[in-house]
Amino acid sequence: MVKVIRGDITQLKVDAIVNAANNTLLGGGGVDGAIHRAAGPELLQACRTLGGCRTGDAKITPGFALPATYVIHAVGPVWHGGKQEEDALLSSAYRRSLEVARENGIHSIAFPSISTGAYGFPIDRASKIAISTIRDYLHECKSVMEVFLVAFSEGDFQIIKQILERDPA
Repeated sequence: MVKVIRGDITQLKVDAIVNAANNTLLGGGGVDGAIHRAAGPELLQACRTLGGCRTGDAKITPGFALPATYVIHAVGPVWHGGKQEEDALLSSAYRRSLEVARENGIHSIAFPSISTGAYGFPIDRASKIAISTIRDYLHECKSVMEVFLVAFSEGDFQIIKQILERDPA
């Protein structure tokens, strides 16, 4: 089941939230910075032990001071006009997050819109990739995982909602 909600991902009480991280996993701006601030300094300490993360991959840490039990750090691609495998790398970041979640017994997971902030990936294109990747994974694995797509802004919420409603499968 995939749902879109508008709000602050750092406030959600789910098994895991996904962090739209950079390759270092050491914090940054946007949702990455907000998650690090809300989780507390222990998150940065835990991330330092992971040795970074490749674009399209994901790694897990505890959630520390967050309401979520875990943080899955997914690294999406920087947008270069769609000519450097951005679609495949973004899909991989979502899929790897779901695989890590499944490996850790996670039943509810919340995603921000990966790569659409500072990384410049167009929100409509990214949302289509996210939704199709998540649905394909849940179908393949026969998973009953509850998946939330969290939009911080009203504009992003409306775009994601519209894409979900177009194909409610």
